[in-house]
Amino acid sequence: MMMQEEEEVVMVSSPVDAGISCWGLRSGKEHLRHRSCSSPPHGLVSIGGRFLASSQLRNSPSSSTASILYWSWNKPQPEVKSFPVESINPLVSNTDGTYLIGGGSSGGIFLWEVASGTLLKKWNAHFRAVTCLVLSDDESLLISGAEDGCIRVWSLLKLFDDFGDTTAYHSYELSFSEHSLRVTDIISGYGGCGAIIVSSSEDHTCKVWSLSKGKSLRTVIFPSIVDAVALDPGEHAFYAGCRDGKIYIAGLSAESTSSGIYEDMHIIGALSNSRWQLFLRSPHTQGKAVTCLAFSMDGISLVSGSDDGSVRVWNTKMCNVVHVFKHAKGPINNILVFRRPSFSSPQAVLHAEGSKSRRHASSLLPPVLDKYINSMNGNVDSRPGRALKAAHDESLNCQYSTYHVMINQIKELQQKGSSTSSEIELERLRLDCKRSLQMLQQWKKMYEDLLHVSINELLDEDQTRNVMENA
Repeated sequence: MMMQEEEEVVMVSSPVDAGISCWGLRSGKEHLRHRSCSSPPHGLVSIGGRFLASSQLRNSPSSSTASILYWSWNKPQPEVKSFPVESINPLVSNTDGTYLIGGGSSGGIFLWEVASGTLLKKWNAHFRAVTCLVLSDDESLLISGAEDGCIRVWSLLKLFDDFGDTTAYHSYELSFSEHSLRVTDIISGYGGCGAIIVSSSEDHTCKVWSLSKGKSLRTVIFPSIVDAVALDPGEHAFYAGCRDGKIYIAGLSAESTSSGIYEDMHIIGALSNSRWQLFLRSPHTQGKAVTCLAFSMDGISLVSGSDDGSVRVWNTKMCNVVHVFKHAKGPINNILVFRRPSFSSPQAVLHAEGSKSRRHASSLLPPVLDKYINSMNGNVDSRPGRALKAAHDESLNCQYSTYHVMINQIKELQQKGSSTSSEIELERLRLDCKRSLQMLQQWKKMYEDLLHVSINELLDEDQTRNVMENA
């Protein structure tokens, strides 16, 4: 199947079953709408640009858990349905889509390997439900926020070093507890361990934290509850989406001050439907909360979603609205802005899919996620999920697997007697042969050295004997 140049798109989801809507960021063209999605905040994620994943809200209060769904780009229905041991709220994935991390309703954090569905880690991170998860720009740190107002920073390197340890408790690197109410959003800047992060809370504040210093640098108080934050790529300011329907702008530089219109001196303005002004009209429907914010890759276009179901694309340089989209129904609580493959035509997609056998398509299906750690135990129900449809026709291109997963895959291939296992066996024999030849060369050299020493000793003894006889 032929693919055109990748297109930057906007994807949104809702807490009601309104599916996932998608539009071209530049063109404004609506793309395929994915069905059957009712996601919690921060519960929609792209897995390495290969497919979509979303945690789901429970169907009813009596339900014990909720699912995680996978969609391919070109099929409206979900294809894989997994049932973790507890309901998952936020999801985050690394850039390559190697790992999927979820925050649980009981305060635990789950880390799965996407290629195998293996649950690698599960640890108790917070005392109450996890509400936010974000990775640092170098993906070495995981930052989590929770309903208890606490923010914690975790080293993924230490977690992976501790791979064999199945304990449910792990030490965090930093813990911030200055928020008095639920953490609603977290955004990380550039610099890895030396970056700043900005958090928002239902306590009407946003706080700026230094990871290197381990302390709060600034607290900004807003007129309304803040549900979403977005950081200016230059890190000169951040944008705060509030429940009064406004998007406020707060300065990060030391000299950033307002003209006195706002109670907090660091609020320097806001976005309006007309221009960037100090007294504003509400950019979204009056009284409807701005629930999510995301910058495009150019660092200029800011996308906002609202409880009124509208999506607005802002030019932050010109301070005006470029596009307005409307979700099918219900409020919006998730926005993704990223590049995804653009296929040449629906007919080409259908033709390519029809040419594949069901068996081949199933081999590309993203696996369901394990429910428990150590799922190799036969008494544990490790795969509480099911494939709903045939997989998408793009290879997952998963390049990384953990050691124990690769060993298991090799054993399975060897048992099946496939051509791949034959190649693996042949490669193993080649390595064994190479090692044997190296050992042979070492023994040969040792033999030659020993022979040389022995001959020299014999010659020395003959010379000594002849000298004594002549004397």
